[in-house]
Amino acid sequence: MENIDFNNKKVLVRVDFNVPLSSTFQITDDNRIKASLPTLNYILEHGGALILCSHLGRPQQKKLENGELNVAKFTLNHLTSYLSATLNRPVTFISDCIGSEAVNACNSLKPGQVILLENTRFYPGEEKGDKEMAGILASLADVYINDAFGTAHRAHASTTLVANFFTADNKGFGFLMKAEIENARHIIESPEKPFTAIIGGAKVSDKMLLLDKMLDQVDNLIIGGGMAFTFIKAKGGQIGNSLVELDRLDLALQLMEKAKSKGVNLLLPVDVIAANTFSNDAEKIEVSSDNIPEGWLGLDIGPKAVETFVSTIKSAKTILWNGPMGVFEMPSFAKGTLAIAESVAEATQNGAYSLVGGGDSVAAVTQVGLSDAVSYVSTGGGALLEMLEGKVLPGVKAISE
Repeated sequence: MENIDFNNKKVLVRVDFNVPLSSTFQITDDNRIKASLPTLNYILEHGGALILCSHLGRPQQKKLENGELNVAKFTLNHLTSYLSATLNRPVTFISDCIGSEAVNACNSLKPGQVILLENTRFYPGEEKGDKEMAGILASLADVYINDAFGTAHRAHASTTLVANFFTADNKGFGFLMKAEIENARHIIESPEKPFTAIIGGAKVSDKMLLLDKMLDQVDNLIIGGGMAFTFIKAKGGQIGNSLVELDRLDLALQLMEKAKSKGVNLLLPVDVIAANTFSNDAEKIEVSSDNIPEGWLGLDIGPKAVETFVSTIKSAKTILWNGPMGVFEMPSFAKGTLAIAESVAEATQNGAYSLVGGGDSVAAVTQVGLSDAVSYVSTGGGALLEMLEGKVLPGVKAISE
């Protein structure tokens, strides 16, 4: 976007303002909005006018009982006052996206002014990748900038199709997209060794491709969270009532065999914190991860696992972290994940490069005040995963071509 002349131009910016809101619709985490500010301020400072579009939630899947959209819950108007204060200028909310109100407002838009369009997902054409919707969005502006990495893996109307209506010199990546792509490519193309990947979360099936890809690149692969129990079960361990994907046991064995053949050190937690119920207030015990009593379930990695994982992380020169080590949202079972956060930050301070992505991993480094102590915190979940898996993201391809 630094090669584009924004002076007296109307600029359609696809941002990712899909932020969490409280029950009274107050923003509870503004990181995604803050991450877009360099792009927005640059355009304004260079004489452009902003037309902001974004989705919020999944309104098509969460309609009211009568089948109508829950506008009160999913309207982007909840963000207007915050954006006005943050951008230090009035932000005009438009209650449609491709209707006459949006067209008329954009026609009269002047340099330095900012319009926020309504939730793009209020329109079925957004998620279907509708060309007509994309064409109307494109007609509102002179320039298109995609700064929504979190949705770059979706071939939606506002993230991908719309770019086809702009010439190469009138479309580009925002600064956030540029940073996300560069940091992901650093991991993919030029990681300094030793390279350690820490992969957590609930299910092997969610990160099957990532695990397989990482085994071609890393020296150490740490597996935590619920997915670890599928590997432990596959090895013959007793996991009690812990989360397991029985249809992925063969896959887990194949991944462990691949790690062995590649000389990759695959680390599973040797011990866990098990609970008698899935509750923050449950009774807890420390137990070997392959000998969990019947009726108990592992909800966090144990102290021995923490010690082993931390030691491995601190010796790394490149670190990728995606996914928690346990049920991080419950304070009683957050200790392992927070210990990983602290060790990733410490390794970074000692010269390692670290990329953290995925909601709970990001939340962990944020909770302990270490967001600035790692090399890069990604705003993308699924988009980052797909890029690391080697896939070409539709939102990236549409700008690059």
